[in-house]
Amino acid sequence: MEIKTYDQLRQNMKHQTKRTVVVASAIEDKTLEAVLKAADDGMVDYILTGSAKEIQDVAASIGRKVSTDLIYDTKDENEAAAKAVELINTGDADFIQKGMLHTAAFLKPIVNRDTGLRIGKMMNYVSMFETPKYHKLFCLTDGGMQIDPDLKKKKEMIESTVDLFHSFGVETPNVACLCAVEDVNPKMQETVDAAALKEMNQKGEITGCVVEGPISFDLAMNPATAKVKHFASPVAGNTDILLMPSIASGNALLKAMYLFGDAVMGGVVVGGKCPISLTSRDSTIEGRIAALVLSLGVLNA
Repeated sequence: MEIKTYDQLRQNMKHQTKRTVVVASAIEDKTLEAVLKAADDGMVDYILTGSAKEIQDVAASIGRKVSTDLIYDTKDENEAAAKAVELINTGDADFIQKGMLHTAAFLKPIVNRDTGLRIGKMMNYVSMFETPKYHKLFCLTDGGMQIDPDLKKKKEMIESTVDLFHSFGVETPNVACLCAVEDVNPKMQETVDAAALKEMNQKGEITGCVVEGPISFDLAMNPATAKVKHFASPVAGNTDILLMPSIASGNALLKAMYLFGDAVMGGVVVGGKCPISLTSRDSTIEGRIAALVLSLGVLNA
């Protein structure tokens, strides 16, 4: 099964249990419009944190009204993020979405070892793209959480992202362990790790997917390139998951995709107590709704 668009993904999830999202610092028009549209479509219920006055002013500016019962008034972005995490821990909300605040302020209460949303698993950030330049939805991990993952963390990143695809009905997603070259080079640790991950997959230590690596981006995404370079693999030109060697490469590629690749991008952090819908402050309304869809997929896996 292939998922070609976010709209297809939403339709596939139409009959799943409705969940409540808490939006941290919902004081910006695109943030508010996205969650209200998702609520209008029956996707989610919602709670908002942030300055109540600012939220009401923003709602008025886009021709909307928000019940005061759904707003937790907070004084700044730090308090807004902390209150959102608290609402997850009390069971008042099922998952959390980033609004108009700095990522560091958003993540600080989330990763707090005593009161945050850690459950003893590694947390990694999955960005999923819909672009006219590719034939289906695909994702990359990690462009936002894991700075320089070792082999063990890369294995966990693959497994958690494969689980996400399984929840969407993709039975055997293709995983490309991205490198600059296709041959193992001891001086390039990412190629050594990629070969090891492929071997783990072949031995049944990583299941539910097909892992290829080392493999370059053009081979992973373009079947014509794979044909010219005589690179034979079921993953070549048909990748679902791009495993990035570092946060720097992942972050650069995801930003290039939505700036220059005409892509709608949703992002979610997996591996915590709940999915964490993570968007950039300049994300579009469509991207924010896409992030909600990804989070709902995690919850209903």
